[in-house]
Amino acid sequence: MSEKKVIEQTATPQTLESLKQNLYNLGIKKGDIILVHASMKAIGWTSGGPQAVIQALIDTITKEGTLVFQTHSPTLSDPFEWENPPVPEEWHETIRNTMPAFDPDKTPSTYLGVLPELFRKFPGVSRSYHPAFSISAWGKEAERMTERHELSYPLSDTSPLGQAYEREAKILLLGVGYDSNTSFHLSEYRSHVRKEKTRGAPLAEEGKTQWLTYADVDIDDEPFEKIGAEFEQAYVVQKGKVGNADASLFSMRESVDFATKWLKTNLSSQ
Repeated sequence: MSEKKVIEQTATPQTLESLKQNLYNLGIKKGDIILVHASMKAIGWTSGGPQAVIQALIDTITKEGTLVFQTHSPTLSDPFEWENPPVPEEWHETIRNTMPAFDPDKTPSTYLGVLPELFRKFPGVSRSYHPAFSISAWGKEAERMTERHELSYPLSDTSPLGQAYEREAKILLLGVGYDSNTSFHLSEYRSHVRKEKTRGAPLAEEGKTQWLTYADVDIDDEPFEKIGAEFEQAYVVQKGKVGNADASLFSMRESVDFATKWLKTNLSSQ
C-alpha cells in the first residue's frame, strides 16, 4: 500500500498519545509481557511513524514490562529451501560459501515489516543469537529471555519463545491474522506432528564463518488461521482498535495449549 493510500484511509492521524490510549483500552497495562505481531500500514498514518508505535508500546507496559518482537532473518538459510523466489541450483554452493555470518547487530530482520527491524535497533533491546529465528526484547525480562537460544529446534521450549510462554506473555496482533502468530510454532514442536528436517546457516566459529547444519522440524503456518478462529470460540480474546488496525490481545499460554491439542487431534494421523 502506498503512502498516499495510507493517508487516504486515515481519518485523523495517529499520535503517540492516541496509540497509548488505544493500547490501554485494549487491556494492556504496566508490567505486561507482550509478544507483538503488527502491520504498520494497517495502523494507519502515524505522526512519528514506526518509532511512535514502538514508543507507545514501551510507554504502556513501562520498564516493569517486557516487549518482544520476532526479528527473524530467513535469508540466512540454505538456498535449497528458497521458494519465493528460488535461485538457480548452480548458485547454491557459492551462496553457502560466501554468505556473511549472523551478527545480531548487523543482520537485518527480513520479511516481517518495518517495526521488527526498527525495534531490534532501539536502545536497551536484546537480540537472541540465532541466525534465522532470533527474537528481540526490551524491558525487565529482556536479557533473561534472550540470553539462550540453541541452534537446533529454534522455536521450541528451549527458545526465547518458550521463555515467553513460561512467563505468561500476552500475544498482541495488530492488523494481522493468526497466520502471523509465531507462538503457534511452539505448539508444532510440542504436538510432535511435524517431520524432522535439517537446516543450514552461516555462523562465526573461532573467528571464521562456517556453514553449519542443525536439526529442526518442518514448520507450517497453513492451519494457523483455522486454529485461531476455533480458539476465539473457546477463550477470551480482547478485541479493539489500535489506530486503524483491528487488534486482538490474548494469553500466549492458553493459545499455545489450545493449538497443541488441535494439532494432535487433527494432524497426528497425517
